[in-house]
Amino acid sequence: MNDVRELLGRAAEDAGPPVISTEAVYARAARVRWRRRAAVSATAVCAVAAGAFVVPGLSGGQEQSPRTSSVAAPAKPGATGERARQLTELLPRGVGSVEQVSLAVIIKHATPEQAAEHPYGPLDGQYAVRRDGGVGYLTVDVRNAAALAKKFGDRPRETDLCKVGAGEPARTDCVREVLPDGRVLTMWSDAMDYGDGTPQWGPELVGRLTLKGGGQLAVRDSTGFEAGTALGPLLKTPPLTRAQLRTLMLSPELLPEK
Repeated sequence: MNDVRELLGRAAEDAGPPVISTEAVYARAARVRWRRRAAVSATAVCAVAAGAFVVPGLSGGQEQSPRTSSVAAPAKPGATGERARQLTELLPRGVGSVEQVSLAVIIKHATPEQAAEHPYGPLDGQYAVRRDGGVGYLTVDVRNAAALAKKFGDRPRETDLCKVGAGEPARTDCVREVLPDGRVLTMWSDAMDYGDGTPQWGPELVGRLTLKGGGQLAVRDSTGFEAGTALGPLLKTPPLTRAQLRTLMLSPELLPEK
């Protein structure tokens, strides 16, 4: 669970407690089991649709060439779509429409000022992905060695992320890949089955890439969540396949210029 919390840590670090504590969000976060998707209340869906920006869903697809079509306008006033447009250029066709959002605003009702971010990577942020009537999320978070040291302090960090500590949930289908340049890419599946809570998160793929100099790129590829503030029902599968997620994580466009 600690690894999930890290993926959106930056979104709430500057917001300040107690209004938008990411720790509080993910301490309660839980996965909606697949069989419960069919039971999503039509009333709740209609209420969300009435108050949210609606974008026609696009059909899913497999590995294809990058898409160049424009993306949806931001769902929240004041949000920028520039990074969403840049991210879309790196994604395969058929992924869906992409818009930059703030999970702190959506889940914890933070103000734009409270949810202000200070991204380190050029495409750092949280993105809603709309497809086939559902809404999933991609989150991108780059941290340098200093930021990681500040977060973890003097605590030792496991270099093999496929090895879980005592009391931590198993990482399903975890694959650790040492790249030719010495960086390490680790990817796994997370069922998000941590008990009931709000919001209830659906299954996702998680990726971590160690960077030269001690930094890290973290990407979360989520089917979405269910709550009164949800932008739509869960996607049937994460926005990106495992192969597509690997391709995205190895894109130099996600990293700061040297």
